[in-house]
Amino acid sequence: MRKTLMILALVACLPASAALAEEGCFVPMADWQPREAVAKLAQARGWTVRRIKIDDGCYEIDGKDQAGKRIEVTVNPATLEVIDIESEDSGHGEDDD
Repeated sequence: MRKTLMILALVACLPASAALAEEGCFVPMADWQPREAVAKLAQARGWTVRRIKIDDGCYEIDGKDQAGKRIEVTVNPATLEVIDIESEDSGHGEDDD
């Protein structure tokens, strides 16, 4: 009976842990691109960078877009793929490129 309850408890936790895994970037530090590459990505897109930080294992760019709107951009540290863009107008948004 105890084994059955333990297994049920573990199975119940699996979907929650899978959802948590989607919230961050889980990339070994050895595979990360340097901050300079993130800055070049921002420059190529016409963004003004105020700060580049690490949040939930991802790079996060705080800055302004070409129109001067404040943005927060989440970037995969290994591939430099833009995961999410938040702007002062939209809240959450996906990369529209």
